[in-house]
Amino acid sequence: MEPAGQGLLADTMTDVPVDVGGAVADPSRASLPEGMTEAEAEELRNELYKVEEEISTLRQVLSAKEKHAWDLKRQLGQTPLNQLKQNFTKGLQEVQMSNAYVKTSETIGAWNEKVTQSDVYVSATSTLEDWNEKVTHSEAYKKTQETLSQAGQKTTAALSTVGTAITRKLGDMRAHPFSHSFSSSYSIRHSISMPAMRNSPTFKSFEDRVGSLKSKVVGSRENGADGLQSPTGEKSPQDNAPF
Repeated sequence: MEPAGQGLLADTMTDVPVDVGGAVADPSRASLPEGMTEAEAEELRNELYKVEEEISTLRQVLSAKEKHAWDLKRQLGQTPLNQLKQNFTKGLQEVQMSNAYVKTSETIGAWNEKVTQSDVYVSATSTLEDWNEKVTHSEAYKKTQETLSQAGQKTTAALSTVGTAITRKLGDMRAHPFSHSFSSSYSIRHSISMPAMRNSPTFKSFEDRVGSLKSKVVGSRENGADGLQSPTGEKSPQDNAPF
């Protein structure tokens, strides 16, 4: 019994020509120019093959030569940057030696000469020189110049004085770091605190008490001396007074 799809597959298949030898046809051989024989075409193909082989060989030789040239430049210290500079210098020299550059330079030189020798240029130059001379010889210019010179000298002297003072102060601080700071701080504290203490009520009251005590002591000493000098040897009644 035949399969169900066998009849459908047999109906759709068509005959396809098959090359029994398995050789692939050369496109160049398929069509030849009109009037050219097969022998002439074969000769041209052989020559083309030889030329292509020579081109490939020359490319390999050129690549090897370029590599050898780069090695030699590297050994000589010729970097790509130096080579670029050399090429730029060479190109600039070629431009300067070209006819167009020479003609342009000559034209500009002639134009510059005409301008500098013209009446307008000469008049403008003389006017500027006269104006410059008048300005430099004017009283205002001289005063301004003297003022700026004096200001510069004063500024220089002031800066020099300040620098000397700072240097001297730093030297003193390095020589006496503790004693100088202590004496300065003490003098500052003393100058600030003593007037305030003397004017305070507490200080005045203490001063009055000390003065009265001193007067009592001095008076008792004088009375004692008088008692020692008396012939009777009696003590003065002030000796028994409370202190």
